[in-house]
Amino acid sequence: MKLAIIPSIIARSQKELEERTHKLSFIKPTYMHLDVMDGTFVKRTSLEFPFIVPKSYACEAHLMVRNPKGWLVKNHAQIDSFIVHYESETHLHECIKLAKHYKKKIGVALNPETDDEDSTQYLKLIDKVLIMTVHPGKYGSPFLPEMLEKIRHIRKLAPKLDIEVDGGVTPETLKLCKHAGANQFVIGSFLQNASDIKVAWNKLKNSLV
Repeated sequence: MKLAIIPSIIARSQKELEERTHKLSFIKPTYMHLDVMDGTFVKRTSLEFPFIVPKSYACEAHLMVRNPKGWLVKNHAQIDSFIVHYESETHLHECIKLAKHYKKKIGVALNPETDDEDSTQYLKLIDKVLIMTVHPGKYGSPFLPEMLEKIRHIRKLAPKLDIEVDGGVTPETLKLCKHAGANQFVIGSFLQNASDIKVAWNKLKNSLV
């Protein structure tokens, strides 16, 4: 399993999407995490408009929406990997099958209150588990240290599966998550709010060592 730092993007317009992806161009990540929110599953909205992402990025879409299947069908051409919430109002097996039909990677996300035992039936069918280390929906929420035990448990159940964490990730919390067993780290506000994104990026990379 490879270690990866993945910047995330929240955008409510194409202009905001372009501004935030342009900011990432100074650190040249290879992968970008798109937060998709419908205003129902979580209170905020993001990527709920006809959007275009730069072709220079591989993109994963984190679908914090009630109907991930519909979004997947509509936008699959621009997306390389999809992450569907266990808590969404959909049949996860249908989304997994659909993503594989489009030859895309697929993961399942777990909210903090969701028992990780609920995900075990999917572990052999998916490419990753995303563990929310905050309550989802906005940049800057505080990291929930009790999620470290969830990371440890899933790592024991699936030693070779990618485990991604999302929420409140800083150089300090990244180290904790890595030690618990995570190998992919979604970074939102720490990068987007940084006065110098290159310095912030280097601090994150140093935490992987």
